[in-house]
Amino acid sequence: MVNEIKEAMLLNTLVFETLGKAEAAKEFKLKSLKKWGFDLVFGKIEGKEGYFTAKDRKVGDSFEENGEKFEVIEILKELPKNKKVMAHIEMIEGKAYLFVDLIEKDDKISILQIEAGEILLAFLKKHKFIKIIEAIKDLGTAARLVKANRSEGKPLPFQELPPVIRRFLRDAKKIEKEMGFGRISLAYFGENKEQKPQYSVAWMVPTIALFDEDLSQKIDKALAELN
Repeated sequence: MVNEIKEAMLLNTLVFETLGKAEAAKEFKLKSLKKWGFDLVFGKIEGKEGYFTAKDRKVGDSFEENGEKFEVIEILKELPKNKKVMAHIEMIEGKAYLFVDLIEKDDKISILQIEAGEILLAFLKKHKFIKIIEAIKDLGTAARLVKANRSEGKPLPFQELPPVIRRFLRDAKKIEKEMGFGRISLAYFGENKEQKPQYSVAWMVPTIALFDEDLSQKIDKALAELN
């Protein structure tokens, strides 16, 4: 049986959704690859010319990775003409993987497939997005961000939300519109004796959006609005 507190939480928790696809591919600039720790390379793969990504390599290097031989001819400073970088998240055996492709019209070249978690945390730490690091709980095609000063009770209705919570919701909705997807679950319980807001917030955002410095900065700033 559901007890009274659980029932109150179920019936009164507020949910705000931005419909869309968390797994949708997103375009990135070449500098994003560098911020993730990778260079875009023109070279040879098993003796054939092509594009790939590499870390800490220089022109003339040859190396073997995953059973394939690579040779670095040029580390690119800008994208090849008419090509763009597209990235998305896929789930493999319960883990999120970052897939990055170099695309020109219908031509798609896979340049990176890597587990998303470690590279994302390194990226967030590098840019000091501390609020996201503190809030992130798990990664799928969507990431779950959780922040709470209290976990149970009877949530108050939307009309009784204080300015700080309303401001967070307003800013979060703007960010979600830009990302094309999002889901916020909010339970606000009022203030404690020290007049600090008591709440529980769970925010689902596209994992791929967290690899975007501008979007992560906005998300981090929104989370910082919650005391």
